[in-house]
Amino acid sequence: MNTNRETRWVAPLMFVLLVFILGVSLITKAVEVYGESTTQENPNSGNPMNQISAINNSRMNSEHNGVAMLTSVMDKTGLYTFSAGQLTQGPAHLSSEDHVLLKTTALSAETTVENQKEAEKKALEAKKAERKKLLEQKKAIAVASAKAKLTTPPKTLFFTKTKLLTQEQKSKATWSYNVSDKELLMLRKIVMAEAEGEPYEGKVAVANVVLNRLRSAKYPDTIEGVIYQKYQFSPVANGRMDRVTPNEDSIRAVNEAMHGRKEVPDETLYFLSITLADDLTVHHSQIKVTRIGNHTFYK
Repeated sequence: MNTNRETRWVAPLMFVLLVFILGVSLITKAVEVYGESTTQENPNSGNPMNQISAINNSRMNSEHNGVAMLTSVMDKTGLYTFSAGQLTQGPAHLSSEDHVLLKTTALSAETTVENQKEAEKKALEAKKAERKKLLEQKKAIAVASAKAKLTTPPKTLFFTKTKLLTQEQKSKATWSYNVSDKELLMLRKIVMAEAEGEPYEGKVAVANVVLNRLRSAKYPDTIEGVIYQKYQFSPVANGRMDRVTPNEDSIRAVNEAMHGRKEVPDETLYFLSITLADDLTVHHSQIKVTRIGNHTFYK
């Protein structure tokens, strides 16, 4: 009875050995006929060491492929179970060296996953840093542009038939006007003389009216001509314009108006203080646009 129990595995063992030898022969012949590419396309035989080698060769693949392949091989062989980064020995037993190799492969796959996640995290951080840098650059450009509008008047004004353009819109202009230093000073002095006690927005609006008249075909085609046209600006008539020195707000208001800031629409051509004006013809004949401080603006 004991003898039968000890020898009953001989026949299956011989069968397995025969299948193994036959498999090796077939694989050798296939390599000779088709080359290494055919060998790569054939699946590994039932030898566990071949499966271990396949796992080790693919361990540096992506997270999904590496872990999926490792788990698949473990399930098919029944030798080990891979769960939560741990290897548990199954019903069949390998040598201690094979066990170490399998465990090392599993740990390598897990390390690959961690490295990939770390690389993705660094790439995301780099993208965020680049986006932040671009936003800071745009903000710096906007600040510099705003500062230029406050401190540096443009040398050339750009117009269409209906409006004054900003410097950025000059490609749309139908005509342009070069401002001399003398005319720039005149513009600042008339704003100072007309709107010294008015809000800052009112000073910009007075400059807007002068520039709107420069654009309009109803008025002279120079800044000097617009300002010194008879019966138009009372500070010119009473000599106040010649006596004033433009303050900082007047200078800034003119600069911004020339850069395209508008406190009143482009068709606004008149303003007056109803409480101070001797002639209210404009008030009765023109359309009111808005009131800023003591000045009422009309078109």
